[in-house]
Amino acid sequence: MKKDKIIFWVATLIIFLFEGVMPAFTSQTEMAKEGLRHLGYPEYFGNALVVFKILGVLVLVIPKAPKNVKEWAYAGFGFDFIFASISYICVEGFNFLAVFPLFFLGILAVSYIYYHKISKTVNA
Repeated sequence: MKKDKIIFWVATLIIFLFEGVMPAFTSQTEMAKEGLRHLGYPEYFGNALVVFKILGVLVLVIPKAPKNVKEWAYAGFGFDFIFASISYICVEGFNFLAVFPLFFLGILAVSYIYYHKISKTVNA
């Protein structure tokens, strides 16, 4: 059980840092805005995305958050990573930037799997 919790929290904290902290501090930089424009998205889309990312990571790290809300947060991040990869493939072709979000999708999957492992042992 302790190993499962450690794996869950390491994976979840990586998602927290990558999807919550980094966007919160860098979303208004010119580089981030140019990245969105380059992919064909309007600036307001980036602002909305950052708000939902911050809310999503808070749901993932707050232990008492309702389970169905956590499921939606996991799904939202899954869609985010998949569509980020698709966006890069459509604009720039298949390269490192297209694969990079899929790496974090894998980390998200680890967090999700271990979240359910921990939930089963707590409820049993």
